Amino acid sequence: MRKIIYLLLMIPFLVISQNTDEYMVMENVMITAVPSKTAELEAGLAAHNKKYHAEGIHGARVYWISNGKNAGKYMWVMGPLPWSAMDSRPAVDGHDEDWSKNVVPYTTAESDVTYWRFHPNFSNFPNDFNLKYLSVFMVDFKRFKYPEMISILERVKKVNLEKSPDEPYGVYTNEMPDTEDGRDMAFVNFFSNSGWMGREDTFMKKYEEVHGSGSFADFLKDVEAATKGDRSELWTYREDLSGLGGTVSAQARQ
Repeated sequence: MRKIIYLLLMIPFLVISQNTDEYMVMENVMITAVPSKTAELEAGLAAHNKKYHAEGIHGARVYWISNGKNAGKYMWVMGPLPWSAMDSRPAVDGHDEDWSKNVVPYTTAESDVTYWRFHPNFSNFPNDFNLKYLSVFMVDFKRFKYPEMISILERVKKVNLEKSPDEPYGVYTNEMPDTEDGRDMAFVNFFSNSGWMGREDTFMKKYEEVHGSGSFADFLKDVEAATKGDRSELWTYREDLSGLGGTVSAQARQ
């Protein structure tokens, strides 16, 4: 019954998704180091990724989280890839044994695995760029509010494309949401200079320039009615620990 309800909730996204047999997802694995074994963990993680996750759809990158309750943890990210590719993930040539021997011993039992569906129709990847910093804004939507979420995303996309067409960002929805974790949707900004964080937020001004004077107040009311809360994290790309390099191909995100 739960799965049927979830599928009903996701119908709007299925209708507007890419016209392909399978959509793309990201596998995110949060890793917490044993405090005294950080160097050993990083060495094992780097070697593992460069050997088993250095290319193709099973390539992986590692990010370091710098704020919030997950500060100091690592996020191992594989993808984007279709769900069917999970069946052919690396499992030979000592892959699992290497992870168990050279990574797991230096981590705590605390872990978190999430799968995020990528929505190219709401995202913007106009040009190739190099990863450095990510601002990950996660939103907790109320039950049965996915149509409202679509409306909100469509309005935000219109503003961004008209006012900031060259800024890359990605929109993702949690494939297996938990009513308690508050991570139903993620809006990810990519930037290369921390000065970006210190700029004045002009979204309200841009929004009203696109949607009309006074429209932002209505937008806030719609957001309040559809959501329960949000939180943000800053991630730093760790090329030294990753299998894939830092270049993101715009064409691959279309």
